[in-house]
Amino acid sequence: MAADALIEVENLSVLFPLYHGSSRSLKKMVVAAASGRLAQDQQQRVVVRALSNIDLRLSSGDRLGLVGSNGAGKTTLLRVLAGIYEPVLGRLHVKGSLNALLDPNLGMNVELSGRENILLRGLYNGLSKPALARLEQDVAEFAELSDFLDLPVRIYSAGMVVRLGFALATAIKPQILLMDEWFLAGDAAFLDKARQRLEEMVRGADILVLSSHQTEIVRSWCSRVLWLDQGKIVADGPANDVLNQYLGHVPGTPIPALV
Repeated sequence: MAADALIEVENLSVLFPLYHGSSRSLKKMVVAAASGRLAQDQQQRVVVRALSNIDLRLSSGDRLGLVGSNGAGKTTLLRVLAGIYEPVLGRLHVKGSLNALLDPNLGMNVELSGRENILLRGLYNGLSKPALARLEQDVAEFAELSDFLDLPVRIYSAGMVVRLGFALATAIKPQILLMDEWFLAGDAAFLDKARQRLEEMVRGADILVLSSHQTEIVRSWCSRVLWLDQGKIVADGPANDVLNQYLGHVPGTPIPALV
């Protein structure tokens, strides 16, 4: 029997250094300076505070939605929880198997065949030989690629790549599910079974963390909502309460929790 899933975040901060070699970096610096997110690290580099002093605890049964404007820190927080970004300050503890649906094609090698990509994904997740065989059969049947499964992914059509990526991303059922937007993939004929597969995965996860601009999706699937702005927590509480506060805020006006 699997142990209970758990996520603990204590006083977590993420800083990104700015390099001055391009107009893009300059633009980021101007935006960061205007928002008060510029700082210096121990090496005296100019950095942007992507996340500041985040505290969060989630246990089995929790369904957390992340809301906020573009650049608020939602995707950064998901990537920290997934282990893609390392926090500069603070503590992160994650217990339980984890799947991050941040990009369904993430980690796919286009020079390999679809079948080889399936096996690599299974090996990466530490699956046994019998489990690998089940994974291969499941993805092959769901993606409906027939003989293309043994050809290099680089010759697939865009729709075929989407179907393989979605099937792979949703094949392994985790205890902790991280999602950057509620994604569905494929043509009209594929969408219905994709929707059913995704919903089954969400229902089966012990912990869900969902970042989305679609507030009705968040309201439907999440019992708790974290509102982020400029890398800081504005509000954290029952979904309806925080969503109503977030939707009632007029962009460009001060947010009381940050004043």
